[in-house]
Amino acid sequence: MTYRFFTPTPARAATGLTAAVYQQSRDDFLGPLPTFQALSAVPDVLAATWALMREALLAGDTPRVDRELVAAAVSRANRCQFCVDAHVLLLHALGAPKLAEAVARGETPAEPNHAQLVGWAQASRSPAAADWTNPYRVEITGTLLAFHFINRVVSALLDPDLLPGGLQRSPLVRSVGGRLYAKAAREPKEPGRSLPLLDVEATAAPAWAGDSPVGVAYASLRNAATRGGELLGEVARETVTATVRWEDGRFPARPGDWAVDLVRDVPGRDRIGTRIALLAAFAPSAISPGDVALWRLSHPADADLVRLVAYGAITATDHVARALASAHL
Repeated sequence: MTYRFFTPTPARAATGLTAAVYQQSRDDFLGPLPTFQALSAVPDVLAATWALMREALLAGDTPRVDRELVAAAVSRANRCQFCVDAHVLLLHALGAPKLAEAVARGETPAEPNHAQLVGWAQASRSPAAADWTNPYRVEITGTLLAFHFINRVVSALLDPDLLPGGLQRSPLVRSVGGRLYAKAAREPKEPGRSLPLLDVEATAAPAWAGDSPVGVAYASLRNAATRGGELLGEVARETVTATVRWEDGRFPARPGDWAVDLVRDVPGRDRIGTRIALLAAFAPSAISPGDVALWRLSHPADADLVRLVAYGAITATDHVARALASAHL
């Protein structure tokens, strides 16, 4: 596994909140995966991302296969191959190899309820165009939102291959990996364990989630990641927000040229940061070493790059979440 722009501190050297998140991920999941290590430079965003994923994907009594299917389908809609591969493997681990391989091939699942879930999850990429609504339970919804955020972070900060040479895309490797992780994937998880990691005093859960742990975790992530916008001026933030709304998840054909055009009227000091945030929202793998080098001239810290990417990612994710205002839960 290769990080694109920096190498995080090794997990064994983690302290404080980061160490606490890593310990929970060892206890409840598969350890401190690269996704979470990439966020470790900003512990509040790391903790909130872990909390949302744990409470939505792992905890509670909604069928785990359904949630893994949503994670994989959202990841495909967002063109995050790393996450598609990871959740295909976890479908194997949950004892659903035929479904896993259908997902890996990009096919519609044979079971109608699964096919409906996949269609719903993929439509969320452009919720306004799809007239998107939500008939599912809060854990399903939270999983969808978690991976809209995680896909963008992963595509921006990690290379797409989970294993050297893309070995994770071999059906045999997926099958063997699934058996290896079967016990950890199938163990039930009690809801709410991650919430003590969060600063939730001033956090209001969104209406679609009520007072569930998923809602608290989502609100905490939205608050923590949105603070990355403080790295940019007001015009730059307005440009990011407005673009996310009017483009509604459309993939730019030429992301680099598209982003250049959008930042022409942004003050010069904010152009590169606005460009990175916009790419994080729409085409995160298109963030280039040149973009990051220019950003680091004024913001050399890894934490500032992570905060900026997280800001673009949460702006796009919250565009999807806002469509839930008219949902029927």
